Amino acid sequence: MFWMGGRFATDLVEISHDPSCLDDGDFWAVSTTFEGAFTAAKFATVVEADFPDATWSPISSQWHSVPNEKEYIGYVERIRELIAQGWVYQVNACRRITTEDSNANLRGLFTGILNNNPAPWASYLEIPNLNIASASPELFLQRLGSRVKTSPIKGTQLLGSSEFGVKDQSENIMIVDLMRNDLGMICQSGTVEVSRLLYSQDHPGLQHLVSDVEGDLLPGISWSTIFDSISPPGSVSGAPKSSAIRIIAEHENNRGPYCGALGWIQGDSCELAVAIRTFWKDGNVLKFGTGAGITWASDPQSEWEETELKAQRLVKIASGEIS
Repeated sequence: MFWMGGRFATDLVEISHDPSCLDDGDFWAVSTTFEGAFTAAKFATVVEADFPDATWSPISSQWHSVPNEKEYIGYVERIRELIAQGWVYQVNACRRITTEDSNANLRGLFTGILNNNPAPWASYLEIPNLNIASASPELFLQRLGSRVKTSPIKGTQLLGSSEFGVKDQSENIMIVDLMRNDLGMICQSGTVEVSRLLYSQDHPGLQHLVSDVEGDLLPGISWSTIFDSISPPGSVSGAPKSSAIRIIAEHENNRGPYCGALGWIQGDSCELAVAIRTFWKDGNVLKFGTGAGITWASDPQSEWEETELKAQRLVKIASGEIS
């Protein structure tokens, strides 16, 4: 099954790992990994409906972080060294939090997310060998005909805090410039624009700094070309993107569906979120990803604390501390 924004898809027909499958115009749920693996699921039935409530057995086992606090701080310090040497400007440094989970699926957890941490791009996917429950606040790509939009988030603080500081604003603008470049590869010349810059979005317990970038697609462009050109999302990789991805590959294990794309595509329409604030199952192991954007202005301890802040509420929901 798949659910996002009131679209509820059931009766699985087909699973494909070839983006050209999207050219048939049917409804597909899509998940990509940060590393580029593509999975699409076609469903026979798609209706407007609420997500069906399910129960969740709260996690009672201990959560473990990879890397741990000391290792993550060392990772941030290494990124700052590479910035000082001129190799990169910004890198999104991530870690995984894992625990044992006896629940058969994540339906009950997603029910808890919708009730206690509603998010504009929350989504749920459950197909053979892939189960994801996401509370994503970030739009990766929205398409209506030839018009596309992306809304990168850079800047996170506690709800009710003062205005975002210079570090957050400069980091956001850096990623906006990267996303302008990415959309420029798939859009008609002269159509890419920053339609809204540096505005605040409120979410449960958190406040994000967001910008919008839009453009008109090249005529006849395929979904395969779109994914090849703009993946992985710039906000969770860094700038320059190629250098940031190389640094991430050297210091992190595969992120998997975390920091990939998650959503739906049908013909020339789509809604794809950046798969952050996301749980996924790996056998009997429940995984959750969290990260922070690192610049020269970053304080390593503060960046660790930001990853804790982003994870705190959702981990509490999974553990039954918020219900």
